[in-house]
Parts: sequence; C-alpha cells; structure tokens
Amino acid sequence: MAKQRDLLTFEVDGHKITAITAGPSEPNGKPLIAALHGGTYTARYFDVAGSPEGSFIDTAVAHGYPVVAFDRPGYGGSTPLAPDANTFDRHAQLLGEAVEQAAGRLAADGVFLVGHSIGGMIALMIAAARPQLPLIGVSATGMGAVIPPGGAAEALSALPPDETVDLPYENRDQVMFGPPHTHRPEGVREAHDSYAPVPVRELIQAPAWPREHLPAVAPRVTVPVHNALAEFDALWDSGPDDVARFAALFTAAPFVDASVARSTGHCIDHHTLGHALHLRQLAFAAECTAWAAAGRRGEKVN
Repeated sequence: MAKQRDLLTFEVDGHKITAITAGPSEPNGKPLIAALHGGTYTARYFDVAGSPEGSFIDTAVAHGYPVVAFDRPGYGGSTPLAPDANTFDRHAQLLGEAVEQAAGRLAADGVFLVGHSIGGMIALMIAAARPQLPLIGVSATGMGAVIPPGGAAEALSALPPDETVDLPYENRDQVMFGPPHTHRPEGVREAHDSYAPVPVRELIQAPAWPREHLPAVAPRVTVPVHNALAEFDALWDSGPDDVARFAALFTAAPFVDASVARSTGHCIDHHTLGHALHLRQLAFAAECTAWAAAGRRGEKVN
C-alpha cells in the first residue's frame, strides 16, 4: 500500500490541482522535484515500491530532496477537463502554473521536473514554454521519439474518444509491465493502488505527440534533459537508434542523457530495477544543480 503523504492543493485558473508531497520542508540547497504521472495513474505512481529499496519518492526523500507529485487534471482530486478542452497544451498550462506555485510555497532553490509517459511529454512542454520557472533540468521517462504502428498505443487510442474508462488490471498489467522476471508480485499489487480511470482523449493524443509536438518542443528546451525508455516497452520503440534520435532533437539543451532502462517494462519505476532508474535520475539532478550553480556564478556552462 502507498504510504501516507502530506496533501497539497493548488488553484489555477479556476481549476483545483491536488498533489502529494514529502521530504524536507525547509530549503537545503537541493531542488524541488516536481513529478507528473502518465495515463491511467494518479500521483501515487511515484509512491509505488517496485523494488525492495522503495518508491521514487522514498529514494528522493532519503537523499534529501523535497518532492511534490501532482495529480494531472481528471486524476485524483484534480478538476477534470471537458473532452474538447482536455489537451496536452492545457495540461502544460495548468500544471506549469501549479509547479510555479509549489516552488514559491516551498521556497524551492530550483525545480527539477520528472515526468513519466504522458507526464514526460507534458514536462517537456512545460520546460519549453515557461522561462520564468526556476527550472534546472528535466527527466522524461517512458516516452521517446518513435511509437510503432499497430502497437498497443494505437489500440488504446481506438477507445471511445469522449469517455473516461477504467481499464481492467490485467489489461493494464500486460502493457505496463515487462516479462515476469523483471518485476515482483508486491510491486504489481502496489501499482494497482495507483491505477485510475483515464480520459480517453489523452490516449488518442499520445501516439501523435512525437509527430505533432516533439519536433517543435525539443529545440526550445534550454535546460539539461534526461530520458530513459524501457527495454521491454510495449508502447514505444526503445532501440539504440530510437534513443539517439530522441536525444538529437534537443539542440538547445546544455547536455542530454538518453538511455535504455534494462530489464524493465513501460512503467519503469515499478520494476525491480526501477531503483536503478531512480538513482540515475537523482544523479542527473545533482549534475543539473551544479550546472545551474555555475551559471549563477557567471562561469561558462556547456
């Protein structure tokens, strides 16, 4: 079961955005980690212990990072959007403002965005569009540059467009998890507690995102970018050429770290080796912190 966390509520343009938070409440020189979940999950996605070492939130807090994981519109306690208004652009607007409010409320020294799957798409859109955000870097996982035609992503996008559907656990598990040797039964059970009904509109938009948004978004991201795709991802192509293709699009980023998360399926965090991803994300956050500090000191940063 997910642990009890503190709850936060933000008001943005007449919409309520809810979040769970943990970690130090006073500034300690480390950035606020603002986390955005993918489709069919709530913010509790980041509090699932796929490995014995714990969840992403557990690991981040153990290393001294404050974390705020947001419920995207229509999930958890966040206000749903009408089907026609439920666009990734609108999510980026509302969640970008909520992240800014969280940074101010918690007196954050900087913000490190973490997004999984659709949350990764939205995190990159926020990074590209909100120069006023004290952003030091972004980690987008479970998403990339190539969705294979005729795969699971296109099958999900064929559901009724204006409905919210609650997919059976067994159907989700087939898409979200890799082979049996890559995950623990405990992790799967905990993941079920983070599942939620999904507005079908976003499942329709997701397969088109690499084509319709990524080429314009990527060159506008001016902070370091981390990316990880699952070795056994049922939704995305994660071969070496696909990983390199994604990284090459971020021409304005000071540095890009893109790789494959081995022995994992789409919901990387919930696998036994999800902990390895979490350590890589925190190491990247530390590199971004040093990069941002050098820039503030007026040093040359590459």
